[in-house]
Amino acid sequence: MNRRTWAVPALVVGLLTGTSAGTAPARAVTPAVAVAAADQPVALISAVAAEDARNRVRKMAMSPLPDEIRSSAWLALRSSRGDAAIAEWLAPGGGFQKALQRMRTTQSMNRAFCERVLRTHSAAFSPEVHAAAERAVAGTPVDQAAFARSGYDAALKRDRAAREADGQRKAEVAAKDRDFVRSIAENDPGEQVRVAARWALRPGAGDADVAEFFGYGWATGATLDLEGYRMRVADAEVARHHTLSRLLEKATAAEEALKSAADEVEARAEAERAWGEVADHADAARKAWLAERDTAMAQAENWRNIAQASKDSADRLWKNIGDSAAANHDSWAGEQTEAAGTAVFWKDMFDRAQESENRVKG
Repeated sequence: MNRRTWAVPALVVGLLTGTSAGTAPARAVTPAVAVAAADQPVALISAVAAEDARNRVRKMAMSPLPDEIRSSAWLALRSSRGDAAIAEWLAPGGGFQKALQRMRTTQSMNRAFCERVLRTHSAAFSPEVHAAAERAVAGTPVDQAAFARSGYDAALKRDRAAREADGQRKAEVAAKDRDFVRSIAENDPGEQVRVAARWALRPGAGDADVAEFFGYGWATGATLDLEGYRMRVADAEVARHHTLSRLLEKATAAEEALKSAADEVEARAEAERAWGEVADHADAARKAWLAERDTAMAQAENWRNIAQASKDSADRLWKNIGDSAAANHDSWAGEQTEAAGTAVFWKDMFDRAQESENRVKG
Protein backbone atom coordinates (compact mmCIF):
# COMPACT_ATOMS: atom_id res chain seq x y z
CA MET A 1 0.00 0.00 0.00
CA ASN A 2 1.45 3.40 -0.95
CA ARG A 3 0.62 6.92 0.10
CA ARG A 4 -1.87 7.34 -2.68
CA THR A 5 -3.81 4.29 -1.52
CA TRP A 6 -5.53 6.12 1.30
CA ALA A 7 -5.90 9.28 -0.75
CA VAL A 8 -7.60 7.85 -3.83
CA PRO A 9 -10.31 5.74 -2.14
CA ALA A 10 -10.86 8.70 0.15
CA LEU A 11 -11.25 10.84 -2.96
CA VAL A 12 -14.11 8.64 -4.10
CA VAL A 13 -15.71 8.77 -0.66
CA GLY A 14 -15.20 12.49 -0.42
CA LEU A 15 -16.67 13.19 -3.84
CA LEU A 16 -19.61 10.83 -3.66
CA THR A 17 -20.74 11.44 -0.09
CA GLY A 18 -20.76 15.14 1.09
CA THR A 19 -22.27 24.22 0.18
CA SER A 20 -21.58 27.47 1.39
CA ALA A 21 -23.20 30.84 0.96
CA GLY A 22 -25.06 33.35 3.04
CA THR A 23 -28.68 32.73 3.92
CA ALA A 24 -31.38 35.35 3.73
CA PRO A 25 -33.79 35.65 6.65
CA ALA A 26 -36.43 32.96 6.37
CA ARG A 27 -39.32 35.45 6.45
CA ALA A 28 -37.82 37.74 3.82
CA VAL A 29 -40.51 38.48 1.22
CA THR A 30 -39.33 38.03 -2.35
CA PRO A 31 -41.47 39.16 -5.30
CA ALA A 32 -42.78 35.62 -5.89
CA VAL A 33 -43.70 35.24 -2.23
CA ALA A 34 -45.29 38.69 -2.09
CA VAL A 35 -47.70 37.70 -4.87
CA ALA A 36 -48.65 34.54 -3.00
CA ALA A 37 -49.11 36.46 0.26
CA ALA A 38 -51.85 38.46 -1.37
CA ASP A 39 -53.58 35.19 -2.26
CA GLN A 40 -53.87 32.71 0.63
CA PRO A 41 -51.79 30.90 3.29
CA VAL A 42 -51.57 27.67 1.28
CA ALA A 43 -50.14 29.45 -1.74
CA LEU A 44 -47.78 31.39 0.52
CA ILE A 45 -46.11 28.37 2.10
CA SER A 46 -45.71 26.74 -1.32
CA ALA A 47 -44.19 29.94 -2.69
CA VAL A 48 -41.76 30.19 0.24
CA ALA A 49 -40.69 26.58 -0.32
CA ALA A 50 -40.25 27.11 -4.06
CA GLU A 51 -38.21 30.25 -3.47
CA ASP A 52 -35.90 28.47 -1.04
CA ALA A 53 -35.51 25.57 -3.47
CA ARG A 54 -34.35 28.04 -6.12
CA ASN A 55 -32.01 29.69 -3.62
CA ARG A 56 -30.60 26.27 -2.70
CA VAL A 57 -29.86 25.49 -6.35
CA ARG A 58 -28.31 28.94 -6.79
CA LYS A 59 -26.05 28.37 -3.79
CA MET A 60 -24.88 25.08 -5.26
CA ALA A 61 -24.22 26.77 -8.60
CA MET A 62 -22.00 29.33 -6.84
CA SER A 63 -20.40 26.93 -4.35
CA PRO A 64 -17.06 25.06 -4.31
CA LEU A 65 -18.89 21.85 -5.25
CA PRO A 66 -17.57 19.92 -8.29
CA ASP A 67 -17.96 21.43 -11.76
CA GLU A 68 -20.50 18.80 -12.79
CA ILE A 69 -22.94 19.96 -10.12
CA ARG A 70 -22.32 23.68 -10.54
CA SER A 71 -22.77 23.70 -14.30
CA SER A 72 -25.91 21.56 -14.07
CA ALA A 73 -27.36 23.85 -11.41
CA TRP A 74 -26.79 26.89 -13.62
CA LEU A 75 -28.67 25.23 -16.47
CA ALA A 76 -31.67 24.67 -14.19
CA LEU A 77 -31.57 28.26 -12.96
CA ARG A 78 -31.45 29.65 -16.49
CA SER A 79 -34.29 27.49 -17.78
CA SER A 80 -37.33 29.34 -19.11
CA ARG A 81 -39.48 26.78 -17.30
CA GLY A 82 -38.91 28.44 -13.94
CA ASP A 83 -39.85 26.57 -10.78
CA ALA A 84 -40.73 23.44 -12.75
CA ALA A 85 -37.13 23.16 -13.93
CA ILE A 86 -35.87 23.60 -10.37
CA ALA A 87 -38.23 20.92 -9.07
CA GLU A 88 -37.10 18.49 -11.79
CA TRP A 89 -33.44 19.18 -11.02
CA LEU A 90 -34.02 18.30 -7.36
CA ALA A 91 -36.16 15.22 -8.06
CA PRO A 92 -34.83 11.63 -8.04
CA GLY A 93 -33.21 10.99 -11.41
CA GLY A 94 -33.06 14.73 -12.07
CA GLY A 95 -30.20 17.09 -12.82
CA PHE A 96 -28.49 16.76 -9.46
CA GLN A 97 -28.34 12.97 -9.54
CA LYS A 98 -27.24 12.98 -13.17
CA ALA A 99 -24.40 15.30 -12.20
CA LEU A 100 -23.39 12.83 -9.48
CA GLN A 101 -23.27 10.08 -12.09
CA ARG A 102 -20.96 12.17 -14.29
CA MET A 103 -18.71 12.73 -11.28
CA ARG A 104 -18.28 8.97 -10.94
CA THR A 105 -16.57 8.60 -14.30
CA THR A 106 -12.88 7.80 -14.22
CA GLN A 107 -12.08 10.91 -16.21
CA SER A 108 -13.86 13.18 -13.73
CA MET A 109 -12.25 11.50 -10.72
CA ASN A 110 -8.79 11.79 -12.29
CA ARG A 111 -9.29 15.49 -12.91
CA ALA A 112 -10.55 16.04 -9.35
CA PHE A 113 -7.56 14.15 -7.97
CA CYS A 114 -5.11 16.31 -9.93
CA GLU A 115 -6.82 19.51 -8.81
CA ARG A 116 -6.81 18.40 -5.19
CA VAL A 117 -3.12 17.51 -5.26
CA LEU A 118 -2.33 20.91 -6.73
CA ARG A 119 -4.21 22.61 -3.88
CA THR A 120 -2.73 20.53 -1.06
CA HIS A 121 0.91 20.05 -2.10
CA SER A 122 2.72 23.36 -1.88
CA ALA A 123 5.59 24.28 -4.17
CA ALA A 124 7.68 24.96 -1.07
CA PHE A 125 7.39 21.49 0.46
CA SER A 126 6.58 19.38 -2.63
CA PRO A 127 7.97 21.21 -5.68
CA GLU A 128 8.07 18.13 -7.93
CA VAL A 129 4.51 17.08 -7.07
CA HIS A 130 3.20 20.62 -7.37
CA ALA A 131 4.77 21.12 -10.79
CA ALA A 132 3.57 17.74 -12.06
CA ALA A 133 0.04 18.39 -10.79
CA GLU A 134 0.08 21.81 -12.42
CA ARG A 135 0.97 20.25 -15.77
CA ALA A 136 -1.70 17.57 -15.35
CA VAL A 137 -4.44 20.07 -14.51
CA ALA A 138 -3.53 22.12 -17.57
CA GLY A 139 -3.24 19.00 -19.71
CA THR A 140 -5.54 16.48 -21.34
CA PRO A 141 -7.56 13.66 -19.75
CA VAL A 142 -4.72 11.34 -20.80
CA ASP A 143 -2.23 13.51 -18.89
CA GLN A 144 -4.48 13.49 -15.84
CA ALA A 145 -4.91 9.72 -15.99
CA ALA A 146 -1.14 9.26 -16.20
CA PHE A 147 -0.59 11.51 -13.20
CA ALA A 148 -3.21 9.69 -11.12
CA ARG A 149 -1.88 6.28 -12.18
CA SER A 150 1.85 6.76 -11.61
CA GLY A 151 2.97 10.37 -11.99
CA TYR A 152 1.94 11.35 -8.48
CA ASP A 153 3.85 8.54 -6.78
CA ALA A 154 6.93 9.20 -8.90
CA ALA A 155 6.89 12.90 -8.03
CA LEU A 156 6.48 12.08 -4.33
CA LYS A 157 9.62 9.96 -4.46
CA ARG A 158 11.59 12.70 -6.19
CA ASP A 159 10.54 15.23 -3.57
CA ARG A 160 11.42 12.91 -0.69
CA ALA A 161 14.83 12.15 -2.19
CA ALA A 162 15.53 15.87 -2.63
CA ARG A 163 14.57 16.61 0.98
CA GLU A 164 16.74 13.78 2.27
CA ALA A 165 19.71 15.04 0.25
CA ASP A 166 19.29 18.65 1.36
CA GLY A 167 20.21 19.03 5.02
CA GLN A 168 18.52 22.43 5.23
CA ARG A 169 15.20 21.06 3.96
CA LYS A 170 15.30 17.83 5.92
CA ALA A 171 12.92 18.22 8.84
CA GLU A 172 13.83 16.99 12.27
CA VAL A 173 10.94 15.06 13.79
CA ALA A 174 10.88 15.05 17.58
CA ALA A 175 9.04 12.65 19.86
CA LYS A 176 6.52 15.39 20.63
CA ASP A 177 5.71 15.62 16.92
CA ARG A 178 4.96 11.91 16.74
CA ASP A 179 2.85 12.16 19.88
CA PHE A 180 0.90 15.01 18.35
CA VAL A 181 0.23 13.08 15.14
CA ARG A 182 -0.86 10.12 17.27
CA SER A 183 -3.31 12.39 19.07
CA ILE A 184 -4.69 13.56 15.73
CA ALA A 185 -5.07 9.95 14.58
CA GLU A 186 -7.26 9.29 17.60
CA ASN A 187 -9.12 12.54 18.22
CA ASP A 188 -9.34 14.77 15.14
CA PRO A 189 -12.97 15.56 14.16
CA GLY A 190 -12.19 14.75 10.52
CA GLU A 191 -12.26 11.11 9.44
CA GLN A 192 -9.86 11.57 6.54
CA VAL A 193 -7.42 13.55 8.69
CA ARG A 194 -7.41 10.64 11.13
CA VAL A 195 -6.73 8.25 8.23
CA ALA A 196 -3.81 10.41 7.05
CA ALA A 197 -2.35 10.56 10.56
CA ARG A 198 -2.59 6.80 10.99
CA TRP A 199 -0.83 6.34 7.65
CA ALA A 200 2.04 8.53 8.83
CA LEU A 201 2.40 6.29 11.91
CA ARG A 202 1.89 2.93 10.20
CA PRO A 203 4.34 0.11 11.02
CA GLY A 204 7.63 0.78 9.27
CA ALA A 205 6.98 4.51 8.84
CA GLY A 206 9.81 6.87 9.66
CA ASP A 207 10.48 10.52 10.32
CA ALA A 208 10.00 11.35 6.65
CA ASP A 209 6.43 10.04 6.81
CA VAL A 210 5.63 12.24 9.81
CA ALA A 211 7.19 15.23 8.05
CA GLU A 212 5.08 14.50 4.97
CA PHE A 213 1.95 14.41 7.11
CA PHE A 214 2.70 18.00 8.13
CA GLY A 215 3.76 18.83 4.58
CA TYR A 216 0.72 17.60 2.66
CA GLY A 217 -1.02 14.62 4.29
CA TRP A 218 -2.80 16.73 6.88
CA ALA A 219 -4.01 19.22 4.26
CA THR A 220 -5.13 16.43 1.94
CA GLY A 221 -7.16 14.73 4.65
CA ALA A 222 -8.70 18.06 5.65
CA THR A 223 -9.67 18.81 2.06
CA LEU A 224 -11.33 15.42 1.70
CA ASP A 225 -13.24 15.96 4.94
CA LEU A 226 -14.53 19.34 3.78
CA GLU A 227 -15.45 18.06 0.33
CA GLY A 228 -17.18 15.06 1.86
CA TYR A 229 -19.20 17.25 4.22
CA ARG A 230 -20.28 19.56 1.42
CA MET A 231 -21.36 16.71 -0.81
CA ARG A 232 -23.21 14.95 2.00
CA VAL A 233 -25.22 17.99 3.07
CA ALA A 234 -25.95 18.95 -0.53
CA ASP A 235 -27.25 15.46 -1.30
CA ALA A 236 -29.39 15.40 1.84
CA GLU A 237 -30.87 18.85 1.24
CA VAL A 238 -31.76 18.04 -2.35
CA ALA A 239 -33.73 15.05 -1.09
CA ARG A 240 -35.39 17.14 1.65
CA HIS A 241 -36.56 19.78 -0.80
CA HIS A 242 -38.02 17.18 -3.12
CA THR A 243 -39.86 15.56 -0.21
CA LEU A 244 -41.11 18.95 0.97
CA SER A 245 -42.50 19.70 -2.48
CA ARG A 246 -44.30 16.34 -2.57
CA LEU A 247 -45.74 16.73 0.93
CA LEU A 248 -46.91 20.28 0.21
CA GLU A 249 -48.73 19.10 -2.90
CA LYS A 250 -50.43 16.41 -0.84
CA ALA A 251 -51.42 18.82 1.94
CA THR A 252 -52.65 21.45 -0.50
CA ALA A 253 -54.80 18.89 -2.31
CA ALA A 254 -56.20 17.58 0.98
CA GLU A 255 -57.14 21.06 2.15
CA GLU A 256 -58.74 21.85 -1.19
CA ALA A 257 -60.72 18.60 -1.06
CA LEU A 258 -62.06 19.60 2.34
CA LYS A 259 -64.03 22.44 0.76
CA SER A 260 -66.33 20.09 -1.14
CA ALA A 261 -66.04 16.86 0.83
CA ALA A 262 -69.15 14.77 1.44
CA ASP A 263 -67.57 13.39 4.61
CA GLU A 264 -66.20 16.54 6.19
CA VAL A 265 -64.92 14.80 9.33
CA GLU A 266 -62.77 12.35 7.39
CA ALA A 267 -61.59 15.02 4.94
CA ARG A 268 -60.63 17.34 7.77
CA ALA A 269 -58.70 14.55 9.49
CA GLU A 270 -56.87 13.82 6.23
CA ALA A 271 -55.93 17.48 5.80
CA GLU A 272 -54.68 17.63 9.39
CA ARG A 273 -52.55 14.52 8.83
CA ALA A 274 -51.13 15.93 5.60
CA TRP A 275 -50.07 19.19 7.20
CA GLY A 276 -48.74 17.25 10.18
CA GLU A 277 -46.47 15.32 7.81
CA VAL A 278 -45.14 18.60 6.43
CA ALA A 279 -44.46 19.81 9.98
CA ASP A 280 -42.73 16.56 10.97
CA HIS A 281 -40.54 16.66 7.87
CA ALA A 282 -39.57 20.29 8.47
CA ASP A 283 -38.79 19.64 12.13
CA ALA A 284 -36.58 16.66 11.27
CA ALA A 285 -34.75 18.78 8.68
CA ARG A 286 -34.25 21.57 11.22
CA LYS A 287 -32.74 19.14 13.73
CA ALA A 288 -30.48 17.64 11.05
CA TRP A 289 -29.15 21.08 10.14
CA LEU A 290 -28.55 21.97 13.77
CA ALA A 291 -26.43 18.82 14.01
CA GLU A 292 -24.53 19.88 10.87
CA ARG A 293 -24.02 23.30 12.42
CA ASP A 294 -22.43 21.65 15.45
CA THR A 295 -20.21 19.52 13.20
CA ALA A 296 -19.00 22.58 11.31
CA MET A 297 -18.55 24.51 14.56
CA ALA A 298 -16.28 21.80 15.97
CA GLN A 299 -14.20 21.77 12.78
CA ALA A 300 -13.94 25.57 12.69
CA GLU A 301 -12.76 25.67 16.30
CA ASN A 302 -10.29 22.85 15.67
CA TRP A 303 -8.74 24.63 12.69
CA ARG A 304 -8.67 27.95 14.52
CA ASN A 305 -6.56 26.30 17.21
CA ILE A 306 -4.30 24.66 14.65
CA ALA A 307 -3.78 27.93 12.79
CA GLN A 308 -2.84 29.64 16.04
CA ALA A 309 -0.49 26.81 17.03
CA SER A 310 1.23 27.05 13.66
CA LYS A 311 1.59 30.80 14.05
CA ASP A 312 3.07 30.47 17.54
CA SER A 313 5.43 27.58 16.76
CA ALA A 314 9.04 28.01 15.72
CA ASP A 315 9.08 24.42 14.44
CA ARG A 316 9.52 24.23 10.67
CA LEU A 317 7.12 21.30 10.50
CA TRP A 318 4.26 23.49 11.72
CA LYS A 319 4.89 26.18 9.14
CA ASN A 320 3.74 23.76 6.43
CA ILE A 321 0.16 23.66 7.76
CA GLY A 322 -0.34 27.33 8.70
CA ASP A 323 -1.93 28.71 5.53
CA SER A 324 -4.22 25.76 4.93
CA ALA A 325 -5.27 25.76 8.61
CA ALA A 326 -6.45 29.36 8.36
CA ALA A 327 -8.28 28.62 5.11
CA ASN A 328 -9.92 25.55 6.63
CA HIS A 329 -11.10 27.59 9.60
CA ASP A 330 -12.71 30.12 7.27
CA SER A 331 -14.36 27.39 5.19
CA TRP A 332 -15.81 25.58 8.19
CA ALA A 333 -16.97 28.85 9.76
CA GLY A 334 -18.83 29.52 6.52
CA GLU A 335 -20.41 26.07 6.65
CA GLN A 336 -21.45 26.73 10.25
CA THR A 337 -23.20 29.95 9.22
CA GLU A 338 -24.88 28.22 6.29
CA ALA A 339 -26.14 25.36 8.44
CA ALA A 340 -27.56 27.72 11.05
CA GLY A 341 -29.31 29.77 8.37
CA THR A 342 -30.79 26.68 6.72
CA ALA A 343 -32.10 25.50 10.10
CA VAL A 344 -33.93 28.84 10.36
CA PHE A 345 -35.66 28.17 7.03
CA TRP A 346 -36.84 24.75 8.17
CA LYS A 347 -38.06 26.22 11.48
CA ASP A 348 -40.09 28.68 9.43
CA MET A 349 -41.53 25.81 7.37
CA PHE A 350 -42.40 23.96 10.58
CA ASP A 351 -44.20 27.00 11.99
CA ARG A 352 -46.13 27.57 8.77
CA ALA A 353 -47.13 23.90 8.56
CA GLN A 354 -48.38 23.94 12.14
CA GLU A 355 -50.37 27.09 11.41
CA SER A 356 -51.94 25.29 8.44
CA GLU A 357 -52.67 22.21 10.54
CA ASN A 358 -54.42 24.37 13.12
CA ARG A 359 -56.31 26.22 10.41
CA VAL A 360 -57.87 23.08 8.92
CA LYS A 361 -58.97 21.94 12.37
CA GLY A 362 -61.57 24.68 12.11
